[in-house]
Amino acid sequence: MYPILRFAAEMLKYRNAPRIGVLDPHVSTHRCWPWDLDPWIELNNGRTLTLYDLGRVPMAVRTGIIGTMRDNGWGITVAGNSLRYRRRVRGFDRFTMVSRTLGWDARFLYMEQSIWRKGECCNHMLLRGAITSADGIVPPARLMEAAGRDTTSPELPDWVQAWIAADAQRPWPPVLPDLASGDPKDDLPA
Repeated sequence: MYPILRFAAEMLKYRNAPRIGVLDPHVSTHRCWPWDLDPWIELNNGRTLTLYDLGRVPMAVRTGIIGTMRDNGWGITVAGNSLRYRRRVRGFDRFTMVSRTLGWDARFLYMEQSIWRKGECCNHMLLRGAITSADGIVPPARLMEAAGRDTTSPELPDWVQAWIAADAQRPWPPVLPDLASGDPKDDLPA
């Protein structure tokens, strides 16, 4: 279940927080509760993605980007991500989340988020988000212009550019494997 109460609490907590620049980090603290755990009594990998919303959306509010999107009838959606796990977060652990926008290209905003505990990075995510409208994807430069910000992105780090290039090589839709039972497409709902 989506952590609606925690999300609401984060939004209330940061509603009057000082504004930050589009590229500035937003730092927040959280706790790993029993409903965030997997069978090994550690933060579930899928739940990690959900909890990252608790840092990313307040960050966007503090930058003023959310207000600009609302004023224009735009939304935002996750268009891809890559998450690296390195340290466990166990039940009741308190952790710090750092969220920031790295830059943008013609179609997407690129953000990074990380979870830290006791000075060590537990996991790190690269995420690309698409600004959406009834007409499709809104170029991020248009969002920045509407927000009164510089429309030129800083150069994206090499590792982000490499991820973009690698992801562009990935087939879409994915190629389905042959199954012993026959064509896997026969098992897909219409």
